[in-house]
Amino acid sequence: MYAINNQYPYPYYNNTLMYNPYNMYQGYMMYPYPYCYNPQTNYPNYPPQFIPLKDYGPAPFVINIEEATKQNNYFRIALWTGRYLQLTLMSIRVGEDIGLEMHPDVDQFIRIEEGQGLVKMGDRRDCLDFQRNVSDDYAIVIPAGKWHNVINTGNTPLKLYSIYAPPEHPHGTVHKTKEDAEENHG
Repeated sequence: MYAINNQYPYPYYNNTLMYNPYNMYQGYMMYPYPYCYNPQTNYPNYPPQFIPLKDYGPAPFVINIEEATKQNNYFRIALWTGRYLQLTLMSIRVGEDIGLEMHPDVDQFIRIEEGQGLVKMGDRRDCLDFQRNVSDDYAIVIPAGKWHNVINTGNTPLKLYSIYAPPEHPHGTVHKTKEDAEENHG
């Protein structure tokens, strides 16, 4: 209520406290309350926190998808499964692939977060005439009915997330290795 230099209350704005970076005894906080006490929300380079990886669907859900994808070490884990959409995380080991597959009624979106690979697509299993090299930040869109495969051609695990519409895997799917996925998915 009182300015430091004036013993009378300031009825107008002529002698209010001013921002002074050199005065550690100023009468107000330099930053608004919620911003200075929650650094994870406001500083993107703050050290990442461990994210429990499980199926959070169909409840509303928000996550740092890049950090979750890079954290995942399982071949496939469903992160969110709803009625019309599914989000899965994948980690493809060096020299491995997703496996040649085709979803007749499912469109698929894949984003590479880390690593490099080769995408193959085609209308027939024996004719994958569409081929592209992919790496960090590439997106792959696979229309329903296309045969496709993603092969890790790098020297580190290929980390990616995949969105299926409608869902392709059961709620809560966890495949630790490609062999587990082949046994359970066929």
